[in-house]
Amino acid sequence: MEIKFWKDRDNKLVEPDLFSNVAWELAKDIAKESNDRTNTPTQLRKFYDEIIRFDGIIKTKPEEFDQLLPYIKMLNAKAAYAHARESGGKPLISQKFKDFISSGLKNVNSKDDFDVLSSFFEAFMGFYKFEYEERKKEMKQQREHSQHSQNFNRGGQRR
Repeated sequence: MEIKFWKDRDNKLVEPDLFSNVAWELAKDIAKESNDRTNTPTQLRKFYDEIIRFDGIIKTKPEEFDQLLPYIKMLNAKAAYAHARESGGKPLISQKFKDFISSGLKNVNSKDDFDVLSSFFEAFMGFYKFEYEERKKEMKQQREHSQHSQNFNRGGQRR
């Protein structure tokens, strides 16, 4: 998914739906790839916390943005690592979340770009928490249905 930050960059007009519809659709897509090991809110929060950390530094020392930019872009490497790293045979983050990080960082070339990414990530995290909780309920219902079906298929057999 390519993320477009600006409606009119020269006039600093952010894409009107970026923090609402775009963030929510991305949250829905990434939640669909989530399970008990992949894309947990704790794992995604690690990336958001990095963005927040950089945002705090940039807000207090805006003149340091150019020195920080390579370290901000290093989040791509951290995302690749988290995607390659497995827990219980499942990646820590999904391909779509890795792509979101990559696409978002590709758009960051100035302090203004970073401000938009930071706000977008904040919106995404709010929607993601909601979507992830919905996904957890869905997975729980599927497990319960599967267990019920297994018990039903045994007939009256005792174990």
